[in-house]
Amino acid sequence: MLLHLPGILTPDELAHLRGALEAADWTDGRETVGAQGARAKRNEQLPEASPLRAQLGKIVLAALARNPDYFNAALPLKTSAPRFNRYAGGGEYGFHVDGAMMRSGDGYIRSDLSCTLFLCDPSEYDGGELIIHDTYGEHEVKLPAGDLILYPSSSLHRVAPVTRGARLASFLWIQSMIRDDVQRQTLFDLDLSIRQLGGGDTGNHAAILRLTGIYHNLLRRWADS
Repeated sequence: MLLHLPGILTPDELAHLRGALEAADWTDGRETVGAQGARAKRNEQLPEASPLRAQLGKIVLAALARNPDYFNAALPLKTSAPRFNRYAGGGEYGFHVDGAMMRSGDGYIRSDLSCTLFLCDPSEYDGGELIIHDTYGEHEVKLPAGDLILYPSSSLHRVAPVTRGARLASFLWIQSMIRDDVQRQTLFDLDLSIRQLGGGDTGNHAAILRLTGIYHNLLRRWADS
């Protein structure tokens, strides 16, 4: 499932993050990957121990928490602390698959879903597309500032070289209550249908009640806790 969620951040939140990141001290992004990833990765990140990273990460997590589509699509059980990166001057990240277990705080989470929150508008930089490869081919993603893309962590993906300007983004990983991507997509589609049918006086109360029961019984059967 590839899902574009617009307007995750308010204009004030976006301005605050941008201002803080423009003045930030960055470190080599290869410090947070293994030897294989380091050969493909050329970007900058906020240091792992940076107080600014923790401060800005709280803003991102609060924005995600208030977005119902994010919750219904991801069904998050655990979420990694958000990280922040910067691509400029030809910076890129070659094709890779995210690690199955990602460090989060004092432990690890299983990476079921990857999340990129764009912090710059496409007009501010050339290149920098997030290119995700799946069974239907390659998808190029370059979203407006404040928008988010959610995609399976098992996907082969890369960030194209940034040849003008700078690309700022936040990224994180999610361990979902639903490990299987097809099951998660099924639940999200069912939830969307229930909400659409429930709008207004449709006379579909009995059908909505049955579908809601199916949703929760599938969630009960498939969910990890």
